[in-house]
Amino acid sequence: MIQAVGAELRYMDHGKEVFAVHGVDLTISESEYCGILGPSGSGKSSLLYLLSGLKQPTAGQILYQGKDFARLPEAACAEIRLREFGFVFQHAYLLGYLSILENILVARPGEDRREEAQSLLKSLGIAEKAHRLPHELSGGERQRACVARALLGRPKVIFADEPTASLDHANGLAVVQLLKEYRGEAAVVMVTHDESMLNGADRIIRIEDGRAND
Repeated sequence: MIQAVGAELRYMDHGKEVFAVHGVDLTISESEYCGILGPSGSGKSSLLYLLSGLKQPTAGQILYQGKDFARLPEAACAEIRLREFGFVFQHAYLLGYLSILENILVARPGEDRREEAQSLLKSLGIAEKAHRLPHELSGGERQRACVARALLGRPKVIFADEPTASLDHANGLAVVQLLKEYRGEAAVVMVTHDESMLNGADRIIRIEDGRAND
């Protein structure tokens, strides 16, 4: 489904060339739950940004269903991210002036998915919070809302970048369990520095200094 071929991401830091991602080759299969594990600064988030098309490689290729992201117009890349990918980040990026339900629905503009969104909130145990504002929820509840937003519309790939880092261990495990339950319906790619959060993953890719190893 997603393939990295000699993918690199490098930048200049005070005249010195730095590799965030260095010559990575890997394939993410349909319905695979893949963990990307590494310490802070190892390049794991940069690799996720490449795989999801949020950043373009400075060398090599990222292919999605055989299409090279770098050869697609930006509008086409944005449409793929909107319609076929779901994202969960370390911090719960919710619009403070919208209700939780409204925050979820913004993931699929122009579509009537209210019933699906309410069903997701129910399955996540926060249906009664649907019409509250983000500041009225706990950190764990806000992150669950972000998971619901990522799942809306049944995307083909879920990208999760340190989704548990700002949560306590119990809430972190709960969020991971929600993502694991979605495996089989979509590929799940989760970045973390905590190996305990990858229990049950189909595969763990370890990354250090921008280099990845299965």
